[in-house]
Amino acid sequence: MNVEDLRLFVTTLDTGSFTAAADALGVTKQYVSRRVAALEALLGVRLLNRTTRRLQATELGVLLHDKATVILADLRDAQELVSAQGASLRGTLRVSAPMTFATLHLSHLLPLFMQQHPHINLEIDLNDRAVDLLADGYDMSIRIGTLEDSSLIAKRLTDMQTILCASPGYLDKHGTPANLDELQHHACLLYGHSRHVEWRLREHGKNKNLTVRGQMRANNGELIRDAAIAGMGIAYLPTFIIGQALESGALLPVLDQHWPAPAAVYAVYPQHRQSARAVQVFSDFIKEHVQHMTG
Repeated sequence: MNVEDLRLFVTTLDTGSFTAAADALGVTKQYVSRRVAALEALLGVRLLNRTTRRLQATELGVLLHDKATVILADLRDAQELVSAQGASLRGTLRVSAPMTFATLHLSHLLPLFMQQHPHINLEIDLNDRAVDLLADGYDMSIRIGTLEDSSLIAKRLTDMQTILCASPGYLDKHGTPANLDELQHHACLLYGHSRHVEWRLREHGKNKNLTVRGQMRANNGELIRDAAIAGMGIAYLPTFIIGQALESGALLPVLDQHWPAPAAVYAVYPQHRQSARAVQVFSDFIKEHVQHMTG
């Protein structure tokens, strides 16, 4: 079985089409289609169901994809292990990261990492939703907050606190809420992906999910931060988004006795990537540089 054919097959499923796989690998669509067909002929089974709209893996195709993904990762680890005996890291590192965290805290770090490791190719995908590292072929993901139990390995990068805040102008005009009941009567600026937004706070030492409504909702924390600075309402945001606004006084903390327990920012990666030198070097690099920046 040709390793390159496995790579073409895995990339086809990961990207969803022959065309996308060809673009990702720098070859022609016809070449990808022909090699996947040759793989099916070699194995004597159908791996893909082809329709005019999309490709869908058969049951055996899913099985081969999962096994091949691990095989390709192991081959890459072997390459990195040998390369590690040399002076520099080599290979491609695929990382998924939250949009706002990456733009605020990683964008200026990545060029520095690339200068230090000129033979590492970085592929950074920004997505605020948790990705499936194994299915989507990522080496590592940066995740924020409480992690769900899983087989993934997690490395703590930095602490993070989510707080309630508002501008001095808003509080002067509308008053500062004294408790969570009063918060319901204030304009709330909603940060989230769904229309139903809950703020996870604490009351009398216990966790409390507070359903809030407001004139503005956005799935980008920087938009909510800027609206809060402009005096449009009370926001509930992580400190890595509003740290500078708090330091300058553009935003003031509100109801600190009701903030949730501190959380963290993590680097997570599959178990089979735990020994990969590039993953460890990159996560250590991020940890070293973001610990003092996120508030």
